[in-house]
Amino acid sequence: MTRTATARWSPALATVLLTLPLVFHSQARGDGFDLNVQPLLQKHCLRCHGDKKPKGGVNLAKFADEEALRSDPELWVKVLDALTERSMPPPGNKAGPNEDERQRAATSIQAVLDAIEGVSDPGPSVVQRLTRRQYNNTVRDLLGVNARPAQSFPADGGGGGGFDNNAATLFVPPILLEKYLTAAAGVLAEADPTRYLIARPGPDLSKEQAARRCVATFARRAFRRPVSDLEVDRLLRLFHHADARGDSFEDAVRLALRAALVSPNFLFVVERDRSETNAPYTVSDHELACRLSYFLWSSMPDDALSDLADAGKLHDPTVLESQVRRMLADPKSRALAEDFAGQWLRVGNLAELAEPDKRLFPEYTPELRDAMAEEAISYCHAILRDDRPVLELLDSDYTYLNERLAKHYGIEGVTGPDFRRVALKDRNRGGVLGMAAVLTLTSYPRRTSPVLRGKWVLEEILGTPPPPPPPMIKALPADEHVKDGMTFRQRLEQHRKDVNCASCHARLDPLGFGLENFDVLGRWREKINEEPIDASGKLTTGEDFSGAAALKAILAESKRELFLRNLVERMLSYALRRGVEYYDIPTVKQVMAELQANEHRGTALIVAVAKSFPFQNRRNEPQGAQ
Repeated sequence: MTRTATARWSPALATVLLTLPLVFHSQARGDGFDLNVQPLLQKHCLRCHGDKKPKGGVNLAKFADEEALRSDPELWVKVLDALTERSMPPPGNKAGPNEDERQRAATSIQAVLDAIEGVSDPGPSVVQRLTRRQYNNTVRDLLGVNARPAQSFPADGGGGGGFDNNAATLFVPPILLEKYLTAAAGVLAEADPTRYLIARPGPDLSKEQAARRCVATFARRAFRRPVSDLEVDRLLRLFHHADARGDSFEDAVRLALRAALVSPNFLFVVERDRSETNAPYTVSDHELACRLSYFLWSSMPDDALSDLADAGKLHDPTVLESQVRRMLADPKSRALAEDFAGQWLRVGNLAELAEPDKRLFPEYTPELRDAMAEEAISYCHAILRDDRPVLELLDSDYTYLNERLAKHYGIEGVTGPDFRRVALKDRNRGGVLGMAAVLTLTSYPRRTSPVLRGKWVLEEILGTPPPPPPPMIKALPADEHVKDGMTFRQRLEQHRKDVNCASCHARLDPLGFGLENFDVLGRWREKINEEPIDASGKLTTGEDFSGAAALKAILAESKRELFLRNLVERMLSYALRRGVEYYDIPTVKQVMAELQANEHRGTALIVAVAKSFPFQNRRNEPQGAQ
């Protein structure tokens, strides 16, 4: 399993692990645990993580053999992180394992985790309510309206993977029901009647027949699947009620359509259980069409997808891949960048998450802030749309700018408000780590923060989040002024000498120091308080560097697998609308292999996810589970 998922697995996972079937193949090295892991535990770990008062609640004494290790992969992913990141034992502990011991143990543990195969569990199939963006996009494509009624809905929460489309967190508070009723009336009033009045009473068509044709066609599109006569009959009752009280034909039809827009079949991405089986099964073509469209477009399937679903062709691997490529080339795929990248990188909420001091940074206007966020979204969209290597997220020689942001960066020759691809001469800037949105997001109002920036890299880029800081830790200064003859970096290094802080800050601080040439607003600087900036660092894994360009090069090379695993897990979590779990290990490995085989291209990532077992399969949920 990868490091990202461990931070998002549910607390009850240990119980689940013991109750769901697993098939394991090819043991690590036969005696790998006895030779490489058990001696290290005895010598270096059990003093703190033994049976008696284990620190952090982590008791490693109960794992006497390889079979025991297999029983709790969640915990052993964390142990593997601690070994590979040299965070345990804490830095400065002279009794820690040497590099040979550490490497042999890590290799044996990784081999056991990687040997998990044959897991036939697509995960829970919780019905997902449309998010606010999905609702707006769906009524846009259904009715051709530009209204965004969901902007007045309550905010969506964030769930597994940090994405707001997580089905388990999308509740329906009472106020939302009222909003749905109001929105349904509003979008129908704004829409051109020709979008839904496809038939009218006439010599060859009775009022009943015309109404049925209108309602059935609309419900088919709104529910994103074929509809039964019984479903149409239920909606027509409202037409008959309005017709009986004297409403016009158009108004009577509109009342029935309002009912369709507040139906669970419209407001939720509904997938139906199959009573004839308890085993995982392939979703229907129409369900797959919805999974694809809400994954790539955050909206309903278009006619091309629906026609393929009607014909039963969408599960054909060649057809599916061609549809993914078509959909990524469509302008609507920008929704994937906005929803996925905006939430993953956290730049979509820049207005709420970053508040630079207006007195110190008066140039931080809404116009500049929006341009910062747009750079990241346009850049990520281009990587997927143009089939660029996903490693360019870490480092590249280009970005996307308009005149305002180019001026902010000191780049000449860019005019106008539109964003376009711009070549970069300075390799410190390319990739997400050199984007002003990220750098502002990871700063305090009055100063940069190597700690916040290091944490962001560990958590969002590498998927190895540090634990929360211990309580009662003395806060660092709010600005960068020299105090008591010490620079901020020197004060931070002194802070790191605290034994309670050392293990985490040894991982956090060097990453942040490498980005110190960027100020609070992401502009390049050479000095702080007239003193040259020291942007050097040394990672816990031994790599030395100086400056952002060198740091990015290390991340793109020695940390490549961590980054790719994290990216794959994040994309899977977004596509599956749930957190990634231990039973997704084979899928993660499969998608990473597809990336490797296709030069790490963005389209290869999306195609591999769309073809994956959990994306194309589901299982029945126990009664009451939802």
